[in-house]
Amino acid sequence: MTISLVKGQKVDLTKGNAGLSKVIVGLGWDPVAVKSGFFGMKKAANIDCDASALLLDANGRLGGEKSLVCFYNKQSGDGSVYHTGDNITGEGDGDDEQIIVQLDRVPASIHRILVVVNIYECESRRQDFGMIQSAFIRIVNPINNQELIRFNLTDSYAGKTALIVGELYRNNGEWKFNAIGEGAHAAHIDVLARQYQ
Repeated sequence: MTISLVKGQKVDLTKGNAGLSKVIVGLGWDPVAVKSGFFGMKKAANIDCDASALLLDANGRLGGEKSLVCFYNKQSGDGSVYHTGDNITGEGDGDDEQIIVQLDRVPASIHRILVVVNIYECESRRQDFGMIQSAFIRIVNPINNQELIRFNLTDSYAGKTALIVGELYRNNGEWKFNAIGEGAHAAHIDVLARQYQ
């Protein structure tokens, strides 16, 4: 059974899910359709959103080289977190991008895995998250494809070029999930990542 979260809510992930050692972090979104053309036809903007994961230590800092998993660095240095590939349109149903986290392989020095989304070339394309709708993050058990957690991002993110969606974090030997849903300004994932160095 899926647990639907609201912004700021925290929930146990591994406690009560015995043997859960690997999860799929699925992210999805749809471009807002806007009227254009002579006949007022609705057309969705071409927006390329990129999901990323930042592996952070106990001080909230990137845990070293290859601690940023994104479209150009698809796997963490230790191999515990990896990106399945870039979706440049956001079209279609279901997850637009996925990040796999092997919880039992994440080094003990990593305390949080922050999941974020940026808009590629947002400045030159003059795009922001006000042009996105139906955004969500979900956590799935890959063994049985069961959706464990879903967080629908319903706030207005107009003017924001990055979203800090949620985080997986350690607590007393267990993994939990925190639904963050905060907008930010960062023209590129590297700009956002610098805030955690």
